[in-house]
Order: sequence, then C-alpha cells, then structure tokens
Amino acid sequence: MELPCDGAGICMVCKNKPPSEETLACKTCVTPWHATCLVSPPQALSDTLQWECPDCSMIHAPSTSAFASGRSEDSGDLIASIRKIEDDKSLTEQEKAKKRQELLSGAAAGPSSLDGEEKKEKNDVLDILDKELTCSFCMQMLDRPVTTPCGHNFCLKCFQRWIGQGKRTCAYCRVQIPPKIASQPRINSTLVIAIRMARMSRSSNAGGAAKVYHFVHNQNRPDKAYTTERAKKAGKANACSGKIFVTVPPDHFGPIPAENDPERNMGVLVGEIWEDRLACRQWGAHLPHVAGIAGQSTYGAQSVALSGGYIDDEDHGEWFLYTGSGGRDLSGNKRTNKDQSFDQKFDKMNEALRLSCLKGYPVRVVRSHKEKRSSYAPETGVRYDGVYRIEKCWRKNGIQGFKVCRYLFVRCDNEPAPWTSDVQGDRPRPLPVIKELKNAIDITERKGSPSWDYEDEKSCWMWKKPPPASKKRVADNVGPEDGKVIRIIKRQKSNVSVREKLLKVSMDSWKFLLLLVVLQAEFSCQICLKVMVNPITTPCAHNFCKACLEGAFAGQSLTRQRGQGRRTLRAQKNVMKCPSCTIDIADFLQNPQVNRELMGVIESLQQQAEQEKLDNISEECSEESDATEQRDLVADDQIAEEPKDESQNAQKQKKETDGDGDDIMDPSSNVQTMSPGKEQEASTTTDRASQ
Repeated sequence: MELPCDGAGICMVCKNKPPSEETLACKTCVTPWHATCLVSPPQALSDTLQWECPDCSMIHAPSTSAFASGRSEDSGDLIASIRKIEDDKSLTEQEKAKKRQELLSGAAAGPSSLDGEEKKEKNDVLDILDKELTCSFCMQMLDRPVTTPCGHNFCLKCFQRWIGQGKRTCAYCRVQIPPKIASQPRINSTLVIAIRMARMSRSSNAGGAAKVYHFVHNQNRPDKAYTTERAKKAGKANACSGKIFVTVPPDHFGPIPAENDPERNMGVLVGEIWEDRLACRQWGAHLPHVAGIAGQSTYGAQSVALSGGYIDDEDHGEWFLYTGSGGRDLSGNKRTNKDQSFDQKFDKMNEALRLSCLKGYPVRVVRSHKEKRSSYAPETGVRYDGVYRIEKCWRKNGIQGFKVCRYLFVRCDNEPAPWTSDVQGDRPRPLPVIKELKNAIDITERKGSPSWDYEDEKSCWMWKKPPPASKKRVADNVGPEDGKVIRIIKRQKSNVSVREKLLKVSMDSWKFLLLLVVLQAEFSCQICLKVMVNPITTPCAHNFCKACLEGAFAGQSLTRQRGQGRRTLRAQKNVMKCPSCTIDIADFLQNPQVNRELMGVIESLQQQAEQEKLDNISEECSEESDATEQRDLVADDQIAEEPKDESQNAQKQKKETDGDGDDIMDPSSNVQTMSPGKEQEASTTTDRASQ
C-alpha cells in the first residue's frame, strides 16, 4: 500500500521523516510523498517536475489477489477509455462530456459478480464503521475518538498533534474549537465500544473461540453503602461501606479472577464502572474510599486511584506519572488539603509503592471522574482500568515548590483498555522518555526480573514468581465447619443488561443480534433511551437526540436579567448542565451541530439490521415450504399404499378359508336328498369352490 506523508512530514509507510531530497510533491494536489517508499518512483530528475501521485494518476500498487488485480485492470481500462475520448478531436466538448458520463454511469451500474460476492462477504458492522468513522488526518478508523462541537470525529493523538501546532479550528470545517476542548479533549466512549464490538464480531465470524468481554456497570447491586441517624453530614460523607462481594484478602495483588466472585462468577472486569469509591471498595478493586494508595510499607502496594488529587500527575493512558502521598497539612478534622506544605518522603504508602517497583508486582488502577485534566478519565463514577507495573520511582521538586515522590506506571494487562478499540490486551512496550529524570534525586529502578511479566509462549501476562502470601484473612469467608455461613447474594435476574444478553446468545445469530445491540445499547439517546435521531455530541462526550436535548432546555434563555424594577444590573448567564453530568453546555446549546458521521453509522446499521431481518424471514419461509412439501410427499405415499394393503389382506383371508376343511360341509354328501334343481345348483357351487 502506498501512503503519503502526514501533516508533520512523517511518512505513513516507514514512519520516518524523509529528508527534503527524498520528498516528492504531486503537481496536482501538492501532497508530499516519500520517494523510496513508492512502488514506481520517477526514474529521471526531469520526471519529478511533472510527477503525479498514485491518488491523482489512479495507478495502484500491484496486488497478489485475483480480485485486486481485476479491479486494477478495470480501473486502467476506464482511464484509458476516458483519455481516448479526450484525445478525439472530432468530438465537441459537449459530446465528450456526454460520452464520459455514459462511460462512468455504465461502469458504476454494471459491477461484476465477483464484486457482489466480495461485498456480500464483507458487508458487516466493521466495514460500515470503517467507511463512516474515518479520521481526516490519518485516514484510518478512529482510535480513541474525540468529537468536536461541530460534530466531527478525530483520533485523540491526531487531534492533540493538530492542537499542538497552534491550530484552534476544526480541520474539517474550520469552525473555532473552544479552548476547554482543545486543552482537555474527552474520548467518546460510545464510539469506542461500538468499534470494539464490531471487531469482536469480525474475529468470531472468522472462526475460533470468541473471546468474551463484559462491560458491567454494577447497576444491579443488591447492597450499597448506607448512612445511619448518627451521620453528621448529608450524602455519603459519613456513610458505612456495604458488603464485600469478592472473596480475596485485602492485601491481594493483581487482577481479581472469577473464582473469587461467588455472585457473578466473572471476577472484576476491566472497564467496570461503579457509582463511587464506596461501591468500588465492595468489589475489592481499591479498598480505601478516601486514600489514593492501598498497601503496606513492608509488603507492597495493591492498588492506586487517579482522582485528580495532585496537580503534578500526568495521564497518558497506557502509562502515567503518579505523585505519592503526604506533604500536606491534615491536622484537625481536615480530610483533604490541596496546598502542599512540606516535602514528601519514601515512607508509609510511598514506600509501599517503591517496594512494588522493586519486586515488579502488578498494581490495580482505578480512575475517577474527578480527574478533569485527563482525557482517559470516565465520564461518571469510578472505573477499573486493569493492572499496571511500576518501572521507576524518584523524587523531584513539584509545581508547588516542595519535593514529591514520582512513579512511572506502565500498563501490563491481558484485557484491552476501556478507551481503546483493540481486541487484544497489552504487549511489552518500550519505556517512555521522562524529561524530569534529569533533575531527579533518589532514583529507584528494578534490577532483577519482575514477579509479574509477559510469557511469550502463552502470549499473556502472568506470575513468573509466586505471588506474595497473604497476611490477612478473607472477610466473611469462613467455612460451615466453623459455625459461620458464607453470605450469598442473589442476583436480580430481571435487570440483566443488554451486553450480558449479547454474551449469552448463540454464535449462529451473532451478526443480527450484534446490529440490534449496537443500536440499542451504544447508539441510544440518554434522554429518550431510543436509537438516536439527528445525534449530537456534547463537549463532555455525551450523545443525545437533537430534539431531546433542545426539548430538555426549552423555554430557558441563555441569560437572565437582574434588577426587578430597581437599578439595572448586568445580565447574568444561566448555567445549563448536561443531562448526564454537571458540565455547563450553555455555549454549546447556542448552535448544536449534528454529528453527521455518527448519524451515517446509525442509518447504515439500521439498514443492515433490516436486511438481515428480511434474510432471516426468507430463510424461515423457505424452510417451512420445504417441510410442507416433505409432509405432502409422505401423505401421498401413504395414500398410494392403502389399496395395495387391502387386496393383500383379502387374498390372505381367502387362503385361510380354503385351508380350513372342518368347518365347511361337503356338497356331495347331500346329493340324494336334493331335488334335481337343487342338485344342479350344488354342483355349480362345488365347481366354483374348486376353482
């Protein structure tokens, strides 16, 4: 495949930035290309002045497949025919235009049967998404999609590179991008899940065991955190924790498997979202409901929470820089304090993180919606994002002037991250370059092999060394022999989510049900709970019908006048919060734009679902007609066999009657007593019987 250089001048084939002497510019579109990566580069220096790129000259790289070669030949014939018409001097311009139109319309109306078969094979959800959801920068399917207020979608990295160049307008329509979205873009989780589910369907249709992914939001938990009459504050400030649903000790390292989940038998799943930190504690992902680090200084750290507590934190998704605890005055009744007043040291929880770094233990990571500076934070609640490994730790001068402990976390989980559309989990990756290490002190780096590492033979992350033995007992996990009963939580079967229903269907109806589930679960309006019509995406990455969102704020003006008969005051702006979160979207509601790409995806999926439904109905009708014909044939055979059976029974009865001579009188014994007329009748009867 031949690809040009991107906006940064980097070749999209070799991923390197070519020098100026190896860069070619097309004479038609002025797009830069890397000469060494072209299949047919110009041979002479004079040819570079009139060189056309493969897109403009319609010359494609040769393909090994018969289908691709056939399409290339067809394209070449079409171009040759167009050039022949252009070179014909006997035709006027109007006649040339007419012939070109007839030629192009004939080529479009008459596709080959091979094209039809190929389209029929690849006409699935992933092809629809690949056609509709394409980044305008890299021309690939969206990866970590970001939606602008004007309704256009881009990859997160492409969008950040565009903003990093000083551009503040949409690359597609040149509409001004708000500063908040430019500095803190939000990933559109609806598109992420839809693309991942489509890739799952492609892999399952290709054969092999389908890998099951669950996205459980824990909406049906029977027990929650509660407050008593002694609570001093409203809400959950003085709430008590609910039941612990998993059977792992508090000092458990690594993921929580299915065998430790007696309720659901699924374990704690990557991407699972809870309402708050108290609900997260109930499932063992991160036990402290206030502190950001769970661990022991002599044992290691089991989990951390990213909730925006320190301004020094940097979140890059697959890796992030975490700031340790301490350095703040929490005397008296203070629970939090954003101002740092002294240096942090490697002690207590900070020492626990450093010990996990030296041992190479996996650390569970949860992200909270309170982390407003990160593009990878969830929209609401607290989300489990898998396990990470601490590669390095050090100390440096923080933003507030005091020394802070810093930790480099790198993701190493077998499940894909919630913000990516990948089907597979992480693979070993090189460590990022950290610039602040130049001025750091007390640098700690692991020397030996880690306890949690990647196994090449099994292609997964696993314990290379035995995990540390637990020093704490499991709460409420005592056997019946000790006189205690293990608490079992009954699940409400009536509230099974749509995604869980999807995972239980047979693979025969996977494609049709996938279309319906993607439409109903992922492309549904959060107000009317139906498939979106004219979808719009808010700056906080929530999706609604345009009519539903405008109806929710109908009758509300952007500003309100103050004064009420007294002296005139300046008009005050009304706050219009998003129906799904607390972000103000008043500026966005002035001119909301329909997400055309998302609307095209929904319409394509609806058409595909309708076609699949019609195909299923036609198959059922054909099967019923075949069964009816089979029953008719069986009935005809039975009717044809009935007369034959009756004649065979009559002959059998006749033979039995002839063989039984004791019960029939001999007519010759009564000949003397009969009259001449009766004698004649008897002889006639005897003759018939003998025959």
